[in-house]
Amino acid sequence: MEDLIIIMVTCVTEEEAVLISDGLVKKNLAACVNISGVRSVFYWQGKIENQDEWLLIIKSIRSKFGDIEKYVKASHSYNYPEVIAFDVAAVSAEYADWVRSSCGIESDSKGE
Repeated sequence: MEDLIIIMVTCVTEEEAVLISDGLVKKNLAACVNISGVRSVFYWQGKIENQDEWLLIIKSIRSKFGDIEKYVKASHSYNYPEVIAFDVAAVSAEYADWVRSSCGIESDSKGE
C-alpha cells in the first residue's frame, strides 16, 4: 500500500506556482495541487524578510517524493526551495484510491 503525503512548496510568483503545479500533475507526480496566496516571514541573508508568496499544497504518494523534490528544484527560482512532506494520518478510501490512481498506482480497494 502506498502511503499518501502532503507536500508544501512556496513560490515567489503565481506564474511559477502554476507552472510547477501543472508539471507535477502532468507527470503523474501529484494527483492535485492547491495554490493559495500566503504571507511569509523568514530570516534570509542576515535580515528578516516579509513577503507575499504562493503556497502549493501537493497531494501525492511517498514513493514520488524524490521525483517531486527533483522537479521542484529544477523548476524553482529559489536557491533552496521549501519541499516539506507530511504523512496523511487519515483519509477516505475513495480519495486515497483517486490519489494513488492519479499517481499511476493501482487501487487497493474494490470501490465498495
